[in-house]
Amino acid sequence: MTGAPAPFVFDDSGDAKRFAPATQRNRDAIADVLREILPPVGLALEVASGTGEHVNHFAGLFPDLQFQPSDPDPNALTSIAAWRADSGLLNVLPPIALDAAAVWPIAHADAVLCINMVHISPWAATLGLLAGAAELLPVGAPLFLYGPYHQQGVPTAPGNEAFDESLKSRNAEWGLRSVEAVAAAAHGFALDRIVAMPANNLSLVFRRQASSRQ
Repeated sequence: MTGAPAPFVFDDSGDAKRFAPATQRNRDAIADVLREILPPVGLALEVASGTGEHVNHFAGLFPDLQFQPSDPDPNALTSIAAWRADSGLLNVLPPIALDAAAVWPIAHADAVLCINMVHISPWAATLGLLAGAAELLPVGAPLFLYGPYHQQGVPTAPGNEAFDESLKSRNAEWGLRSVEAVAAAAHGFALDRIVAMPANNLSLVFRRQASSRQ
């Protein structure tokens, strides 16, 4: 684990809010993609909201949408609630406990967002994410994934190769997934677009299809 980047950085103030260093760097680039794919109104569920920084930032940019943050980690839920309280935004709902690989405590959403979870979780969590989103979303609605991926025919950046090794050293069930593997497992979805992002990340935009659920 030596030299492996920490997913969160905590301040010394005793504040319940957590801070993810990458959020400030990637949130505007992500928002540019979301601006093209999110519905004008409705409910956007964020799976694995982590610190809560992203969801509050997006809620400020898209005030006509309601945002539902979620996470399975009680400490993350505390951080999300603290960011929500600090922002004062009325379109961020109280966070809910949601494990992507378990039964979801929500029945409907108009968009599902998941940022930097797929590589820092077991494959079962990704399968749960895809299945859960398929149950919630109406036809045509977006499932948005962001993070580092392997992609067939595209050389993996050295930094991502090192990150992959670091993740696997921490947990053998973690690691970068391939775009093709995620797309193959996304039953009921079509991969609508792949957007190259800063720092060798990708945005994957899936759309719910009208085909029967599997």
